[in-house]
Amino acid sequence: MNIKEAKKQIADTLKAYLARDEYGNYLIPPIRQRPVLLLGAPGIGKTQIMEQIASEENVGLVAYTITHHTRQSAIGLPYIEKRIYGETEYTVTEYTMSEIIGAVYSLIEKTGIKEGILFIDEINCVSETLAPMMLQFLQCKTFGNQKLPEGWLIVAAGNPPEYNRSVREFDVVTLDRVKKITVEENFGVWKEYAQRKGLHGAVVSYLDLKKDNFYRMENTAEGLQFATPRGWEDLSEIIFAYEKLGIKVDMPVVEQYIQLPSVARDFANYLSLYIKYRNTYHIDDIFRGTWARTDESEFYAAPFDEKLSVLSLILSGLADSARDAHFREKLVDSLHASLVQFRESLDTAESPVSAMNARISACHEELKRASDAGQGDRTLRDLKLREQSILSEFRDTFVREEISSADAAMNRVRELLDYEVSGLQKQTDETSEKLKNAFAFLEASVGQSQEMVMFVTELTAGYDTSWFIENYGCEAYFRHNSELLFNDTRRNIVKKIISASDASGEKN
Repeated sequence: MNIKEAKKQIADTLKAYLARDEYGNYLIPPIRQRPVLLLGAPGIGKTQIMEQIASEENVGLVAYTITHHTRQSAIGLPYIEKRIYGETEYTVTEYTMSEIIGAVYSLIEKTGIKEGILFIDEINCVSETLAPMMLQFLQCKTFGNQKLPEGWLIVAAGNPPEYNRSVREFDVVTLDRVKKITVEENFGVWKEYAQRKGLHGAVVSYLDLKKDNFYRMENTAEGLQFATPRGWEDLSEIIFAYEKLGIKVDMPVVEQYIQLPSVARDFANYLSLYIKYRNTYHIDDIFRGTWARTDESEFYAAPFDEKLSVLSLILSGLADSARDAHFREKLVDSLHASLVQFRESLDTAESPVSAMNARISACHEELKRASDAGQGDRTLRDLKLREQSILSEFRDTFVREEISSADAAMNRVRELLDYEVSGLQKQTDETSEKLKNAFAFLEASVGQSQEMVMFVTELTAGYDTSWFIENYGCEAYFRHNSELLFNDTRRNIVKKIISASDASGEKN
């Protein structure tokens, strides 16, 4: 299965394991809650889906790469304890708490979240001395004398033997006690993730053209060479950073992330062309509706690969603009909820400043709790940081303007919130204008062509662009989408007529 399907399987398993009956007992007894064994090639996103599940299900996440551990850190240090059995005293071996089990209890103490996922990576690559302990852990959920708390799902990830010489095969006894999930790379699923995360347009459009380079592993005379989804995502991050700093991304930079020279060279050349097209076609002028007629003719006459790159530049710009609008709407909604709580607390607070400080602290604690719980949702983090900053500006306004009454504070807060709402309105207007002008450019240059079909399709598939169109509309999109649907229906009817005609001719 692909990584998206694996994520759903693990999330469903977690829900089933945490479900309780009317008496408060787990529907599936802890002894029958099998660990998940997640096998898949390196770099396809196994760790990322754990963070996503933890955020979406609001549970804790403790993650370890087990190959970094020794037997002592994993199961604890032995010590001698005295016990009396019958009337005789014996010395027995006990163990201090495992660092891994200790991390679970530490998360519970810090966050108050008592249920979660313990993710152990590279489970089948442990040393010979640690291997028996890992098997015991999968079978009994214990390290040494310490048992994993109830309410925690074990997910153990590993690589198939073809990717790692250190891989150990699990025996039947172990495999019969786990839920085994095998994951394969899938570009379509990754592209959906990449668009939602806002990965660099050059990376996404290049892989759209060269899907075979999305995931490759080759044994060469120089050793193992590879390109992985993790490498492409990290490369996207460095391209964004370098562009912001005015630093050129060239072949030496690319091959630090894409460690397959032929693919790294190919992408570096593509990136140069991508940047060239951004300047040649004046993408910002297209969004403003001020493009030159020569841009239309150049795009119409361009090779198909060049057209795809330009389409990607337009789609990336639209996705960025829609993403900003989406973020601003979430921010306004979150601010509104905070300010409702602020208003309710004014009656009992010492002053508007202290009431706002309480909201700022609550926002900070929510962010810290998510971070301590291992919930690595970057959008949530950015949203809460921005909300915290705006609430701090509200508080500083109270201090600066010496606002002390509840009514005056609420009137000022409404004015300040209106400013954020107007910012959202401005962003949605800008995005709507960009969409309208992008359609106008494509209509003028290529009309109802395969490029237009691809453009409409990608807008529909894009997480933020589809959200924006659904919530704020786009006349040109609906018009072209209707035409495409009409044409598809018409083609299907013609095919049926031809098939029926052929069948009738055969009978006669």
